[in-house]
Amino acid sequence: MPCERHANTAGTGAKSRQCVDYFGHYGSVNPRVREYRKLPGMNTIHVVCGDIAAQQLRAAMAQALRADPVLVLRDDLAIGPLREIDENERQRAAFWQRVLPSAGRDYAGELREELASVQRLAEGENAVVCWHGDSASDQLTLRRVAFMLRNTPARLNEIVLRGSDLVTPGASPVAERRTSVGMYSPEVLAERFARIAPISLLRIGRLSLEWRALKQANTQVRRWVHNTFEGATFAEIDDQILTQAPIGWTPMAAFLGEMMPRVEGFFATDSFLLWRCRELGAAGRLALRGDTTAPAACDLRLE
Repeated sequence: MPCERHANTAGTGAKSRQCVDYFGHYGSVNPRVREYRKLPGMNTIHVVCGDIAAQQLRAAMAQALRADPVLVLRDDLAIGPLREIDENERQRAAFWQRVLPSAGRDYAGELREELASVQRLAEGENAVVCWHGDSASDQLTLRRVAFMLRNTPARLNEIVLRGSDLVTPGASPVAERRTSVGMYSPEVLAERFARIAPISLLRIGRLSLEWRALKQANTQVRRWVHNTFEGATFAEIDDQILTQAPIGWTPMAAFLGEMMPRVEGFFATDSFLLWRCRELGAAGRLALRGDTTAPAACDLRLE
């Protein structure tokens, strides 16, 4: 369940009255000043999407002499069904079993624990910081967390990471560059702790409504384009694959390496694209040979 391209193949129980109590007792955000603050003895939980992001963030914490807990959400929410995601793991587990059938992973168990972790987050009292870049997976994670914490909004904060932070000195910035937390160096992330900012009540409400709408729409693919989500289908991705597919036998790994950056609006992983190639092979539209569950062990060409 890779949550970002760089990871590769790799119900809330909170009561609404806690909103009022939280301002006066738990104290993550002063409702008048609206600035992030943490009371002594109160941990801040940092939420990121993907193991690479967590690795970078923990390295940044070491540099900043912090030891806050990190909640890693590994499910790539940009693809697959979402309608039941906050109730049970069955839909998502079945989807990932189709995408990565040979990984030998207990998808149901992993997703069940992830759902439990998100629910525990909602039921807790800690300040929460959601780190996000400008990518579909990060933005979907932000909306899911906002939805789960909608009854205790004073707890929710964010750190926004811009594409400009990745530009090397003297280089031209790339317009509409997709970014995820795992792409940033620990040094850059360590500097961002000073920029923890609360999310307004109005915005939390909007993010929550967007998450509800995305679950209800239940599209196969969710692209993040110009700061909004656009639904797409697997068939659209398949058409791109067929357009780029070679006439002669070509190593799958090389083909996927060329395809991944061509897919717009989300980080299409090699595991996801390999699955689509298998589906096209089963439909007689691509020819495949070798072990079709391993990019390094198979070839493809147009049928």
